Amino acid sequence: MPGPSYDNLYEVACLRKGGSDVVESLLPAIATKEHLSGLGSDRYLAEFTRKVFQSGFVWRIVNHKWPQFEEVFWEFDIERLLMMPDDMLERKASDPGIIRNFSKVKTVLDNAVMIADTERREDKTFGEFIAGWPDDDIIGLWLFLKKHGSRLGGNTGPYALRTLGVDTFLMTADVEFFLRENDIVDSGIHSLRALKAAQSYFNNLRGESGRSLSELSRLVSLGVRRNQIPE
Repeated sequence: MPGPSYDNLYEVACLRKGGSDVVESLLPAIATKEHLSGLGSDRYLAEFTRKVFQSGFVWRIVNHKWPQFEEVFWEFDIERLLMMPDDMLERKASDPGIIRNFSKVKTVLDNAVMIADTERREDKTFGEFIAGWPDDDIIGLWLFLKKHGSRLGGNTGPYALRTLGVDTFLMTADVEFFLRENDIVDSGIHSLRALKAAQSYFNNLRGESGRSLSELSRLVSLGVRRNQIPE
């Protein structure tokens, strides 16, 4: 299997950032399976929506307006949203308290439908569905969100999962640079071939180190040329 070992990754990160104490302080935490399982479906929808609006936009502005988003969309109450008539969604899209982008506002309802359909099909809460996803196939969850959700492909779904505390690596510019430099990936970064190769590499690192995928992804980003933090 190509690619540097965990020990090499950690050593390089420590050299670049000034020691293990600094490196450890930069590593992300992940949520427990119990937390993810108990997290309400409204919180999953809220974070999906936040990341959709942050995609291609200034994150700080979205965060500043977020209390208004919560108010306008009834704190992302899925049952209430699913009863909402189409013309009401259009009115909400024109509310000056939020970012008025109708194509992105429509994803609120689309992803509410995705969550409700998943719960009905799987006979469990969406949190239980997420928590039960196999740790060694996180790209499978990315692909699920891309296929069944709205605007959750690319990095949007993975970033939402990371923010929620799901253990996932990320395909950032730094991680992509690393994967290509070490001949782990040689195709489009979001192609199935590339995703499988990245998953396999990170799974092997996790087996070596006992570290989470999230920690390993950050370690990679700390040790490469571009080195954009946070990852």
